[in-house]
Amino acid sequence: MAINNTNARAVALELLMAVEFDDAYANLLLPKLLASSTLDSRDTGFCQELAFGTLRWQLFYDRVIEECAGRYSDEIDLGALIILRLGAHQLLGMRVPAHAALSETVDLAKRRLSRGAIGFINGVLRRVSERTRDEWLNIVLDGLDNPHERLAVEFSHPIWVVKALEQALTIDGRAAELKDLLWADNIAPLVNLVALPGFADERDFEDLEVGPASPIGTQLDGGDPNQLRAVREGRVRVQDQGSQLAALALVVASDIKPGEQWLDMCAGPGGKAALLAAEARLAKATLTCNELAPHRAKLVEQALTPIDPSVKISVEDGRTLGASLPEKFDRILLDAPCTGLGALRRRPEARWRKKQSDVAELSKLQEELLASAWLALKPGGTLAYVTCSPHQAETNTIVAWAEKKLGNQLEILDSNEVLHRVNPNLQLNSGRKTTQLWPHIHHTDAMFIALLRKQIG
Repeated sequence: MAINNTNARAVALELLMAVEFDDAYANLLLPKLLASSTLDSRDTGFCQELAFGTLRWQLFYDRVIEECAGRYSDEIDLGALIILRLGAHQLLGMRVPAHAALSETVDLAKRRLSRGAIGFINGVLRRVSERTRDEWLNIVLDGLDNPHERLAVEFSHPIWVVKALEQALTIDGRAAELKDLLWADNIAPLVNLVALPGFADERDFEDLEVGPASPIGTQLDGGDPNQLRAVREGRVRVQDQGSQLAALALVVASDIKPGEQWLDMCAGPGGKAALLAAEARLAKATLTCNELAPHRAKLVEQALTPIDPSVKISVEDGRTLGASLPEKFDRILLDAPCTGLGALRRRPEARWRKKQSDVAELSKLQEELLASAWLALKPGGTLAYVTCSPHQAETNTIVAWAEKKLGNQLEILDSNEVLHRVNPNLQLNSGRKTTQLWPHIHHTDAMFIALLRKQIG
């Protein structure tokens, strides 16, 4: 059915349907849907909050819908369930008058569903509208004795994710902050920008406050970043400040010697590669980028062309790259594929797509990539192992595996000390040598950073 591109709710529903049935990525598809729509800036913001909020709070809304429908959510037609979630978010998660939420959502159902389904949706949403969010929360939590299940429903995260985040916080000495983290995952992040060194200047940020995490970053509280001339011209890019810190940690870990060879091993889609290319240009270093997927390699090329079109971009399996380029690079960024649990606020559907069983397969891949990167690293060189996940199996466990495998050849640098040189105001755990960033503390994605040096001799 053709999308009604003049209606914010219709665009939001189109996004939710594509996420559910076509495995679309909400953060990538939404800009395309909005670009083809005729929505004004106000309706654009409404559409994004409606779609992303529905995805974030899906588990909580499903429990409410089950109470109102008298049946389990997996017994409801999936198309009808998605429309019910959309209506529930308007009623319980947004400042939409109940009559508007009901009538507009039922109108959406009329365009897609049978007469019987329309009556069902109307009846369920009327029951949802009879109570406040807090009242429904008390109802759906009643009788749940398992503390992890209660948190999963209250903050709309899978139970296994709640447990993984709790373990990561505990290891970081922040066990009491679990609710703060879960809540932060459900708050839409501000648009983060990075000023590329050597390209941007103070005038590009003159009306914006620098930081809070990165000394070359800022945040936009709403609006389209492309309205900024520096963004349109490529001097300033959209990039999470945790990603900025990961790249900067590698750059400032030690003094740079002219002529150094740098590698971004898993470079797609090119955000960190762009920052490294700008830094390499200033330092008279040579950057090489690698990406396994050809379409992502093309994105890297597009990101780097305005900065340094001479950067070599290879399309290879990173697991074999080290054997073909032994001891070639002075600095390597390994931004390893991971569960992405650190970016749940930015990628709202990811929490429902990833499974606990994915972790073991990803951990094996991370070990293989790290072993290959180590082969490609020169003696005396530095490797930044980075994941956008705080899950222990993808972070400290991988570093411990490397320590055991590489023995005295490996030195773990204190990345917290390095990052304090980048930004002395960062609140980092000084009791560990690896870095864990947190959205509820640093206003970044939950990036993990480990700096590994290969000993000489």
